[in-house]
Amino acid sequence: MSVGEVGARTLLQGGLGPIGQQLDRLSWVDETLAATLESGLVFLVTLLLVWLVGRAVVVPLVERAMDRRGLDRHAQTPLLVVTRFAILFLGVAIAFGAADYGNFLVSMAGIAAAGALAIGLALQNVISNFVAGIFIYTDKPFRIGDWIEWDDGTYSGVVEDISLRVTRVRTFDNELLTVPNSLLTEDVLKNPVEADKLRLKFVFGIGYGDDIQEATDIIIEEAENHPDIMDEPGPSVRLTELGDSDVGLQSRFWIANPSRSDFVRTRAEYVTSVKERFDEAGIDIPYPVRTLDGGLHVSNPATLEAADD
Repeated sequence: MSVGEVGARTLLQGGLGPIGQQLDRLSWVDETLAATLESGLVFLVTLLLVWLVGRAVVVPLVERAMDRRGLDRHAQTPLLVVTRFAILFLGVAIAFGAADYGNFLVSMAGIAAAGALAIGLALQNVISNFVAGIFIYTDKPFRIGDWIEWDDGTYSGVVEDISLRVTRVRTFDNELLTVPNSLLTEDVLKNPVEADKLRLKFVFGIGYGDDIQEATDIIIEEAENHPDIMDEPGPSVRLTELGDSDVGLQSRFWIANPSRSDFVRTRAEYVTSVKERFDEAGIDIPYPVRTLDGGLHVSNPATLEAADD
């Protein structure tokens, strides 16, 4: 026997209500159908009222409570989802009682027992992403607004939204990636600016005949003169390479509150200024030179004479 039939039988036993009595007056509606339609309408109206009251009263109260506790958007999103689900669940339970459908929990237990196995097999990936989403909220490897990289740097971008199933990332080419949460928890994830600053490195190659100390001073000075490069921690230079045609001086410097566009622009301006100072000081940035040794030997001069003819 269906839930609707149970509600209709209950209404018939207790008598039709005002809605059922009006429906029963119609020529094409018998008493059983009137009872069924009445219970259905009572269920829908009760559910709608509980849902609207919950959205208008409960959700704003929860939002204000989270704001007072200082919770950020990262934590508020899943809690609001749970709140809305709880309102819906409560509305269905109250509507079951109002429509005389019987005990809501008993009915749900039977439905859950029948569908649990099928749902579990069909939603393995969804459940995996859901559990991964919970880990993201608890471990907080990144937050909304963070710049992240994954899959060995193949993908990168700024986090725009985190849900319990997927994370949405805006790439630096303005493409929106919808990434299953399990991909971000099962692989190595890089958060370059987790500490609100980013260290950059760049290797300047100078000639073997150039003054290393003079080149080092220029590199440090140009870093200190750039407004977007931090003074603390300050820039540093280390000799890291002795190449085939140059001496490698690695510059390390920090920028605060960076985004991808910020660091690309800052590094380009900094390298350009160092190159201009090198040109003024006569410091060469050599390019690789290859020398070929050997000679040409002709075993049969007659062959060349024949070719000329």
